[in-house]
Amino acid sequence: MKAHSLFVSCLAILSSASLYAQPAYEAPPPSRAVVDSADFRRAAYLQRIDEVLTWRVGQLKPDDALLPDMGAIAAKLARHEDADLCSRSVIAQMKEPGSGPFWMFPAVCVAYLGRDQLSPAARQAIRDAWRTQMQLRGDTENHWAMYYTSLYLMSELYPNEPASTWYSGKSSAENLAEARDYLIHWMDLATTIGQGEYTCSHYIGEYAIPMLFLASWAKDPAMRQRSHMMLDWLFADQFANSLNGVLHGANARTDDTGVVERWNCLSSFFSWLLLGNTPPPAGYGGWGVYFAAAAKNYELPEVIYRIGVDRDGDFLQRDLKRTRRRWRNSDVFMAPVYKMNYTRRDYAVGSFQSGLCDPIQTHVWDITWAVPDPRGVHNTMFSMHPVSSSFDMQTYFTEFPDHMMQGVTKEGKASYDSPDKFLGGSRFEQVVQDLDTVIALYDIPPGTRFPHINGFFSKDLVHLTIDKSGWIFAQGGHTYLAYRPLAPYEMLPVAHIKSSWTGERVDSGDKRLYSPHLKNGTIVQAASADEFKSFDAFKTAINALPLEFSLEPNPTVKLITLRGKNIVFTYNQPPQIDGHVRDYASEWKLFQGPYLNAEKNSRRLTLTHGRLQRVLDFNTLTITDTVLPN
Repeated sequence: MKAHSLFVSCLAILSSASLYAQPAYEAPPPSRAVVDSADFRRAAYLQRIDEVLTWRVGQLKPDDALLPDMGAIAAKLARHEDADLCSRSVIAQMKEPGSGPFWMFPAVCVAYLGRDQLSPAARQAIRDAWRTQMQLRGDTENHWAMYYTSLYLMSELYPNEPASTWYSGKSSAENLAEARDYLIHWMDLATTIGQGEYTCSHYIGEYAIPMLFLASWAKDPAMRQRSHMMLDWLFADQFANSLNGVLHGANARTDDTGVVERWNCLSSFFSWLLLGNTPPPAGYGGWGVYFAAAAKNYELPEVIYRIGVDRDGDFLQRDLKRTRRRWRNSDVFMAPVYKMNYTRRDYAVGSFQSGLCDPIQTHVWDITWAVPDPRGVHNTMFSMHPVSSSFDMQTYFTEFPDHMMQGVTKEGKASYDSPDKFLGGSRFEQVVQDLDTVIALYDIPPGTRFPHINGFFSKDLVHLTIDKSGWIFAQGGHTYLAYRPLAPYEMLPVAHIKSSWTGERVDSGDKRLYSPHLKNGTIVQAASADEFKSFDAFKTAINALPLEFSLEPNPTVKLITLRGKNIVFTYNQPPQIDGHVRDYASEWKLFQGPYLNAEKNSRRLTLTHGRLQRVLDFNTLTITDTVLPN
C-alpha cells in the first residue's frame, strides 16, 4: 500500500510539472511528501527545469524580429532552438553591452550555451564586448562572486590572448589567475569563518548561479570540483534554515517584501526547483532562468534533499558567519556572526546576536510559522530598530558620505531612510535566543535618527489579544505566540513598500507596534497549539512565567521560559542561560546540529541525515558519501 501511494504521488509530481499552461507559481501548492525514489526525484527536477525554460520562451512575441534580452536568448539556447534568431539577437545586444556583474554572468551563460549554436559573427560580437566595454567589479561579496566567475570562464573560453584584447588591460592568463585567486580566497573564507552574505533570501542566486556555471564549464577539474562542492554547501545551508522550503530566521540580506512575506524570494525558487516542496515566486524569481539554463548539470545529493524535506522532530542548528567588510569606524575587519535556528513542525525561530552585520538589508531575528500555502501570507513576527545612519553606511561602503543615505534609496533599497521600515540592522540592538524564546534589548542614544522600535504584527494573525498583564497574544497557523513589549507603545497601520526600487506603497493590513522609547525591549515566546488544551490555556501558562525586567540603567530581563530555561540578559553583558554565561566565541562552531557539522577553520563540512553522510572536504577537494551502519 505504501509503495502504491508513493508511486501515485510521484506520478502526480511528474504530471503537475508538465502542465506548463499553468505555471507552478499560479498552480496549487506542491505536495510536501518525501519522494524516496532517486529516479522519480530526478525526473521531477528535469520537468521543473523544462517548465522554467518553456515558460520563458512562451513569454516571447512570435512576430518579434529579435529576442528582447539575454534571459530569452539563454532559454532558447538551452532548448537548442532558433540558433539564427539567437545569433542576430546577440549581435544586437552586444552593440550596447552593459557593465558589471549583472551583465557579465548572463553574457557568460549565452557565450557558453552558444559555443556550438551561435554564428561566428555572434560569438565575435560577444568577444569584442569584453574588449571594448569596461567592466566594473562592484563592492559586495555577491558582486565579486559573479564578476570573478565571469572573468574566469571568459578567460578560459578565450585563452592565450594578449592584454590588448581585454577591457582589463591584462592577458587571458593574467585575468584567469586573478579570478582564480579571488574565487579560492572566497571559498576559503566561507569554509573557515563563514560566509559574509549568508542565508540571503534573494542573493542566494548570485552565488548559486556562478557556482553552477563553474561546475558546468570550467576546464580545470579542481575548479569544477570546488564549485560543485560550494553548490552543495550553499544549498545545505539554505535548506537547513528553511521551513517547508521557506527560508526563515536571520538573513544577512533580504528585502522589503521578503522580510514580511517570507516565501516571496528567489530562495523559494531553489526550494521549488531542487526540493519540490513550495511554489516558486512569480516569474520563477527572474534570475531563475539562468540557473535553469544549466541546471541539468547538477544533481542535488540525496542527503541534502532529506535535510530539506524529511525532518526527524525538532532540531537546533548553530552556524558561524561573518559581517561584510568594514572599511571605517571599526577595529574589526569582519566581525563574527553567531546564528541560531530552532525548527519545529509548526514554526521556526532564528536569530543572530545582533550588532551591525549589514546596515541596509539585514534581518536579525524572527519567528516564522508554517502555512499550507505561503503565497501572500505574512507568516512572521519580530521587532527591530529602524535606524538610518551615515556613520553606519560609511563603515561598510567606500562612496563619498555626503549623499549616501539619499542615494541608497534609489538603488533598490527604498525603505532605508523610512521610520516605518522593517528591514536593517542596528548597533543598538542585542539579542539572545534559547530554543523558541527570543529576547531583544535596545539602548538607543539620544539624537539617533528614528529613535523608536518597530514590531511587526501580521495581517494573518488570529485571536490577537492585548492582555492586561502586558503580554500580546496571537495565533499564526498552528503556532501560539506571546509578545511582551517592555515599554509603552501604540499599534499603527502599515503602508507596505511594494517595490524596493520605486518606493510605491500599499495598505498591507499588517500592524506596526511603534514604541518611541530609547531604552526598550521585546520578548517573544512561541509554542505549538497542540501543546495546550486551548488558546486560553496558553495565555495562562505565559502569564504564569516568572518575569522581571527593568529599563534603567540598562535594559535587563530575567525570565524562566516556557521550556523551563532561566535567562538573565542585560544590555552590553553576555546572556546567562541556567547560570551559564554564554561565550559565543568558544561555543560556536562553523556548523553544529543534527544535519550540518563543521569545525571553525576546518574547510570540511559533514552532512548527515539518518544513515546518509556526505563529507565536503576542501582540504583534499574530495566528496565522500557513506551509508553509516545501523
